[in-house]
Amino acid sequence: MGKMKIRLYPDGTIQMETEGIKGKRCMDYAKVLERLADAKISSMEKTEEYYQQEVLTLDEQATERNYNL
Repeated sequence: MGKMKIRLYPDGTIQMETEGIKGKRCMDYAKVLERLADAKISSMEKTEEYYQQEVLTLDEQATERNYNL
């Protein structure tokens, strides 16, 4: 399971970092944070995990199909 680390700075800057989330799925986490914080993404650095292929379990595949209905 992946992790999302969030740092809040005194100037209002929010920094988010994901770990253990392969592929483009990390972008979903960034979008959720953007909505929750009512903020806009100003810059993004992609890690090595972004370029790795995501592997879904059968349960995750079924859940993903249900969300895409």
